[in-house]
Amino acid sequence: MKTPALATLVARATSSEFKEFDAFSRALPHEAWLSRQFGLEDRLSKNGSPSIAAASMQAFGLKPDTGVWFMLQPVHIHIARDHLVLTDMRQLTISEQESHTLFDLAKPLFDEAGKTLLYGDTHTWFVSADDWAELNTSTPDAACGHNIDIWMPKGAGERDWRKLQNEVQMHWHADAINEERAMRGLKPVNSLWLWGGAPAAFSAGTARYTEVFNLRGWMRALGQLAPKKTEVADAAKLTTSAPQHGLIAFDSLIESALAGDWSEWLVQLHALENDWFSPLLEALKSGKIDQIGLIPTHNTGLTEFTINRNSLRKFWVKPSLTKLVP
Repeated sequence: MKTPALATLVARATSSEFKEFDAFSRALPHEAWLSRQFGLEDRLSKNGSPSIAAASMQAFGLKPDTGVWFMLQPVHIHIARDHLVLTDMRQLTISEQESHTLFDLAKPLFDEAGKTLLYGDTHTWFVSADDWAELNTSTPDAACGHNIDIWMPKGAGERDWRKLQNEVQMHWHADAINEERAMRGLKPVNSLWLWGGAPAAFSAGTARYTEVFNLRGWMRALGQLAPKKTEVADAAKLTTSAPQHGLIAFDSLIESALAGDWSEWLVQLHALENDWFSPLLEALKSGKIDQIGLIPTHNTGLTEFTINRNSLRKFWVKPSLTKLVP
């Protein structure tokens, strides 16, 4: 790991706090942390996954007027010898045409079950289901790579959901779309993942940030809860904007970590070092930034570091990553 800027920030932090999470939590540590920052903590403890469906719909220009809405995402479930495993959606290539075809095959089944199904984008749909409001669901990344039986929705309505899920799976299996995908060497889109339930009228608490940057995937929904969001920014743009209290999420390590591809993980980490950690360290030294809060996470843990200009003056503290080890 060639990350001198990151090592300096970590070693000279004025404070650090490690938090351990249950290995069976239905949201990963960074997902739970983000939920707390945007006033979603109470619903997280109740519903398992962040309650971001309604906010996510707004990010797609959809307006949920009433009801309880869930995120619904087409996925590939791998059939292992004695269990089923959810694979990473980032590695599932679906064209816009394929997504619409799958959506059109599933919609009559949802209509028949009395559920409203709406299209967001290729990987993100939404379903309204008031009678599933108490379901305890898991984020896709929390369930990824595991036996899905533990991570499937639990609670009132779970049998109805599984019945509908199975019907969709059978219709997709019988359609030619997955045969065509197999001929092109692509994984079949053979199931749906339900999570992120939230009432349409749900109002989150006050966001702790004046501006958020580069939120991607489901995290885009959190941008709807902040006073200001910037979709695309580099380190120079971030420091120039001088947010009073800004948040940026670096998610480029997640895909390789979930896949256990540590060679690619190092490539992505070194890119973060060059594009972000080094420029941010220089901005902190020059006074363009007053303080940095750095929150690295893994699948069962999270550490919060605080670094300011005074802490950087501790020249006798050599750059080191040892504080990242719990």
